[in-house]
Amino acid sequence: MILDDRKIKILHAIIKDYILTGEPVGSRTISKKYELGVSSATIRNEMSDLEEWGFIIQPHTSAGRIPSDKGYRLYVDQLMEHLSINEVNMQIIDQLLQQKVDQIDILMKEVAKLLSLYTNYTSIVSSPVIHKTKIKHMQLIPLDAHSIILIIVTDANLVTNNVIKMDIPADQNTLNKLSAMLNDSLNGLTMEQINLPVIQELKVKMGIYGEIVNPILDAVAKTIQTKITPEVYLSGTMNMLDFPEFSDIVKAKQLFHTLEEKDLLMSILTKNASKGINITIGEENEIEEIKNCSLITASYEIGGRKVGTIGIIGPTRMEYEKVVSILSYISSNMDKLLNNNSDG
Repeated sequence: MILDDRKIKILHAIIKDYILTGEPVGSRTISKKYELGVSSATIRNEMSDLEEWGFIIQPHTSAGRIPSDKGYRLYVDQLMEHLSINEVNMQIIDQLLQQKVDQIDILMKEVAKLLSLYTNYTSIVSSPVIHKTKIKHMQLIPLDAHSIILIIVTDANLVTNNVIKMDIPADQNTLNKLSAMLNDSLNGLTMEQINLPVIQELKVKMGIYGEIVNPILDAVAKTIQTKITPEVYLSGTMNMLDFPEFSDIVKAKQLFHTLEEKDLLMSILTKNASKGINITIGEENEIEEIKNCSLITASYEIGGRKVGTIGIIGPTRMEYEKVVSILSYISSNMDKLLNNNSDG
C-alpha cells in the first residue's frame, strides 16, 4: 500500500512524537507542533485512514494514537533519517575502545558498556566466532617428556590451548621446527579452510617428523572440528525498567529471564550476523518474551569477514536513528581496531 505525502508526514509526526514523549498522539498535538498546513479535522480524518490500514492503533480509551509495528516498519524502511555521531562523542568512544584493545574479552565488555551508555537501552555483544578468524600464530611448548601444549592465536587475538599426549618425546628444538612448519603451512587460513584433506596433505609433507607430528595435527583437526560457542556480553539490562512499557513486573521478569539465556541470545545474533545493520520490530521477533521489543544488530568484521555481532534491545518506541548511527560507528570502529590489532 502506497501512502500519499500528507499521510506519510502525519505518520512521521506521530512516530517522532511518541518516541519522544511516550504519550499517545492526538490530532491537535500534531496540528500545533508540526506545521503541516492542514486543520485538526483533516489530520483526524487522515489518522482514521492510517488506523484502518494498520499503521497506528488506539491504546485503550485514549483519544490519541500510537504507532503499530507496521507503522514502525514503514518508518525505519522509508522515513528514518541517517544521523552522524558528533565529534565529541566520536573522540570519547575512540579513546575508550583504544585503551583496552589488547584483550578481546575486555574489549567486548567495553563495547557493551559503551552501547548501553550512549543509547540508554540494553546492549548485547558477541565475541568473534573463532572459525571465521584466521590463524595468526601457532606454538608448541613442552610440558613434560610426553606432553606438549599447542597454542593457536587467531587474527582476532582469540587463543586456544590444547594439551597433547606424545608417545615419542620431542625436545624444544624439534618443537620449534615443527611450529615453524605449521605456521608456514596454516597461517593466514581460517579455521573453516583447514579441513581434513589439508591436514592429511600436511602429514605427508612432514616426512621424517611424521611420527611426532601426526598426533599434533590430529589435535589441530580436533580443535577445528570442535564447535566453540562465542561469549555473549550484556550491559544496561536495568535500563529497561526506565520505560513504562516494562512496568508490568511479570513481563519484566520474563524479559530479564530471556536476557539471561545466553545461548538463545547467541542464536538471535548469529541469525542476523550476515546482514550488516538489521532491525527486528515487535511481533517480527520469533521469541515470545521480546515481542514488545525492537532489536537492532550490526555485524563487525576482520579482513572483510563478518566474525561477530553487536546489538541493542529496547522498547519498540526506540530512538532508531540514534541507535543505528551508534551501532554503525562502533561496529566500523571495531573493524579498524581488530584489523589493526591483527596486523601487529
